[in-house]
Amino acid sequence: MAEDVVERALAPAVPAGGARRDRLGRLRSRAAPYALVAPFFLLFGAFGLFPLVATAWTSLFRVELTAPEAREWVGAHNYARLLTDEFFWNALANTVLIGLLATVPQLLIALGAAHLLDARLRGRLFFRVAALAPYATSVAAATLVFALFYGRDQGMVNWAIGLVGLDPVDWQNGPWASKFAVASIVIWRWTGYNALIYLAAMQTIPPELYEAAALDGASRGRRFWHVTLPGLRPALAFTGIVSTIGAVQLFGEPLLFSSGAGASGGADHQYQTLGLYLYEQGWVNLHLGRAAAIAWAMLLLLVVVFGLVRLGRGKGVRR
Repeated sequence: MAEDVVERALAPAVPAGGARRDRLGRLRSRAAPYALVAPFFLLFGAFGLFPLVATAWTSLFRVELTAPEAREWVGAHNYARLLTDEFFWNALANTVLIGLLATVPQLLIALGAAHLLDARLRGRLFFRVAALAPYATSVAAATLVFALFYGRDQGMVNWAIGLVGLDPVDWQNGPWASKFAVASIVIWRWTGYNALIYLAAMQTIPPELYEAAALDGASRGRRFWHVTLPGLRPALAFTGIVSTIGAVQLFGEPLLFSSGAGASGGADHQYQTLGLYLYEQGWVNLHLGRAAAIAWAMLLLLVVVFGLVRLGRGKGVRR
């Protein structure tokens, strides 16, 4: 004990300024990671979290877009009203149907296109760039062209089916034809984008796996099924999630498909999606509280869908 006291007494004294600098240096090293990630959280809070909370708060009021300061508290009335709103359920059904008609063929075609682009073809770079051309095209330009393409009297589609003796189809007013037409626009715009994602994922699969499967006598089809598809699981999950979110938020294509329909989604609301119904309530009918409730209903719908998928995957893994 006495020896420790003597050693501390004989040790050189540390200047007060040096100790302070050491403490500041340690503080900076600890705070540096937080300072680096702080801009992200600030931007997310300002442009992500705050609008989300503000929308939830607005959904609890009866408020008009023309007079946002005149609010009347209604609690969950806007949500309860959706349960008995036939137009909301019609928009939900249209969203699900158009989403299925667009997402399933889109991802299957993208998978086949990526498999072809992965082969040793001449001009592969040209085809890969061309695959992104629809994605780079403005949604307004693409939808207006497809509206002409599906015209009832002078559209190219009706002209083509007339060559084989079929009657013309009213693509913009038919209950199923209009859904298929809107879904085809989504397929055309997003197939190339998903194909390039699959192509990038395919090129990360080790070639040794294909060589081992070939040595075992596996055909090209079996190699694709047992080697390529398992290697694409992360990419398939990503595109499935993004496509589902895009289907729920579908707005531009049905809005512009028919020049006279606008936010109603056709004369009988035959292709009005949840995004169109939200726009109609908030910016046409000026019911801002109802529009906010629809927005949160769309979010809750996505949460339920992904929750069910996660639950199903968990049960499959346990089995």
